[in-house]
Amino acid sequence: MTQTACAPTLDAFETALANVHKITQHTPLESSRFLADVLGVPQVYLKCENLQRTGAYKLRGAYNHLSRLSDEQKARGVVAASAGNHAQGVAFAARELGIKATIFTPLGVALPKLQATRNYGAEVVLVGDTFNETNVAAQEFVRETGAHFVPPFDDMAVIEGQGTVALEMLDVAPDIETIVVPIGGGGLVAGVAAAAKQIAAREGRPMRIIGVQAENASAYPESLAMGEPVTITTRPTIADGIAVARPGSLNFDIIREYVDEVVTVSDDDLARAIVLLLERAKLVVEPAGAAGVAAMLAGKIQASGTTATILSGGNIDPLLLQRVIGHGLAASARYLKLRILLPDMPGQLVRTASIVAEHNANVVEVIHTRHATELPISEVELELHIETRGHDHGEAVTQALRDAGYSVRVGEKY
Repeated sequence: MTQTACAPTLDAFETALANVHKITQHTPLESSRFLADVLGVPQVYLKCENLQRTGAYKLRGAYNHLSRLSDEQKARGVVAASAGNHAQGVAFAARELGIKATIFTPLGVALPKLQATRNYGAEVVLVGDTFNETNVAAQEFVRETGAHFVPPFDDMAVIEGQGTVALEMLDVAPDIETIVVPIGGGGLVAGVAAAAKQIAAREGRPMRIIGVQAENASAYPESLAMGEPVTITTRPTIADGIAVARPGSLNFDIIREYVDEVVTVSDDDLARAIVLLLERAKLVVEPAGAAGVAAMLAGKIQASGTTATILSGGNIDPLLLQRVIGHGLAASARYLKLRILLPDMPGQLVRTASIVAEHNANVVEVIHTRHATELPISEVELELHIETRGHDHGEAVTQALRDAGYSVRVGEKY
């Protein structure tokens, strides 16, 4: 494959790598036997950008962009609009380069992200209920002050910086044949795809790039089908780090050239992936960063050789993490809500609890009511929340209750 006119050259990526290594860490490339078995491939690697300084890959592109500014631009200061990782990357890079940074964030920004951005030395301006309102305020500030705006993804220096992830990966594991990358605006996947495909072409070996978007914010499948960037209406998703309504123009052209496929995953898929990474890899990853693993678990990735994915960030609010873990356990049938109709007579609660215990499931919550208007007058509803070992175990417990003569529904009301 030849290098397309719109993509950075391999020399540009290598120059960017030397540049960003002045402040970034060479993050680990961990192996996962479990995911290799899921995909049926020899090896799966996890590129742990969740362990990067500031907790995400965004520092690479931010530093590469800011370090190229003229002295005059640096003196005017820099501005960014972000509710998360881009804000922290710009703030940290600006501090290291001695540049004043002003970061505009929505009013509802998560407290840990807000505190981290301020701790890196940036002035944070809270404005707007939506990111669009925040971005408008940031652009107005740029017009008023002459400060330099730092784009989150649609910028060549940013793309080159993000693409340095691929150079590190292939330096450690040159046998990688497929790389799975989360996609928001497209800066990371554009850089990784262009760099990895050019390395593979130089060495005469195959390389496949698969992008992953949250299905509630998946602008790329429609844009690629239309042949140009289109704006979609996003729906709520836990993967706020990749919830972008329109692809970047530079990113789109590179992605159309170098990315082989884009798939989508649900919030349930993302929650399952976060739980798996906690349990199996001992890694804390934000929903956007878990997108590649989510696609593997959901059966969306077809690969035959050594495969890798990028855990793009680990900046998750502990309160959200708590909810996501519960949701992920439920999505994996590790946590079941059973609604059971019981005859309104003594001993029925004990009997159902005994059946659950006999099958080595654990009851964590019980709700017993006889006052629901939809219930027959001679029956009560028992809601059991139980912990199981997964789908098969949950089905065994449910079937045992049915075999005992009870009417059971999973997670539903009568």
